[in-house]
Amino acid sequence: MKKLTIALVLCLLGVGGYICIKKCNTEKMEAYLMVYHKDGDHGLHMAISHDGYQFTALNDDKPVIAGDTIAMQKGIRDPHILRAPDGTFYMAMTDLHIFGQRMGYRSTQWDRDGVKYGWGNNQGLVLMRSTDLINWTRTNLDFHKLLGGEWLDAGCIWAPELCYDKEKGKVFMHFTSRKENGSCRIFYVYMNEDFTAMEGEPKVLFESPNNEYSVIDSDILYHDGVYHLHFVSHEGTATIKHATSTSITGPYIADNNYYDGEKTQHEAPNCWKRIGEDTWVVMFDNYHIRPNNFGFTETKDFVHYTPIGYFDEGKMTRTNFSQQKHGAIIHITKKEAETLENYWKK
Repeated sequence: MKKLTIALVLCLLGVGGYICIKKCNTEKMEAYLMVYHKDGDHGLHMAISHDGYQFTALNDDKPVIAGDTIAMQKGIRDPHILRAPDGTFYMAMTDLHIFGQRMGYRSTQWDRDGVKYGWGNNQGLVLMRSTDLINWTRTNLDFHKLLGGEWLDAGCIWAPELCYDKEKGKVFMHFTSRKENGSCRIFYVYMNEDFTAMEGEPKVLFESPNNEYSVIDSDILYHDGVYHLHFVSHEGTATIKHATSTSITGPYIADNNYYDGEKTQHEAPNCWKRIGEDTWVVMFDNYHIRPNNFGFTETKDFVHYTPIGYFDEGKMTRTNFSQQKHGAIIHITKKEAETLENYWKK
């Protein structure tokens, strides 16, 4: 494990001074933190909202952590963030730079043969842990070196997401993978206490019938005794679907009720709750439109869904960023939001 100290971050990003966030688990959640990446820099970005509708990027939409400082491939994608019950923050990201050859990080389009292993083939993830959203420790997971065996034939390790299993008291990670250039499936694994290693070998969490087509980009939310899995199905045009289970490890049964109104290809669902309301939002990345943008749909019962448009075309707005990719949102306290805003202003 490598520790990403604040001094290193300040040196890499060219800023000085910091204010630590005081952890206080009894404070009310009154704001939202969104993490995302951008194809233009393959770095980690953050944005804050105080009402769940208008978001403002920190650091003037420059990376808060540069991808070439933390990833084996010198770039990250698909960041996801979790707030655990004790107030600790966990992040997981795809270790992949899709323009690595153009940037001079490698001599070939992909690390391995593109015909055998497919688009974007990569071998690992970036894990980070923090108590204040500013100072982070880091671990790089290289699945080939750590697991060997059949994982030597893994064509990708994509889109990790994190949940907290209260029954086991452990962080639960799920992600997309495939054998060589075959159909993608969703896998899961429990993480150790320090968030530096996997506890055992990943197992299949969800797949298409007979693994005939790819399912990717899993997102799990727990509510009222039910685990809600939103995922992307490639049965036809890439589209988001919904499944449920009474166990975090499944089996998950598709309910076919989810409908977000999108007719073009989209991915990266992330479901989050509006603070103080019995309303949940499914946010997604429409990579097929230009410029790409996030779309949103709301539900109160996970049966009926109401599309509410894209950023800047409906209720949801941005103040200083665009072309964000594959985002995730958590609740934070008002103090945490203000501390982050003041820190990045400096």
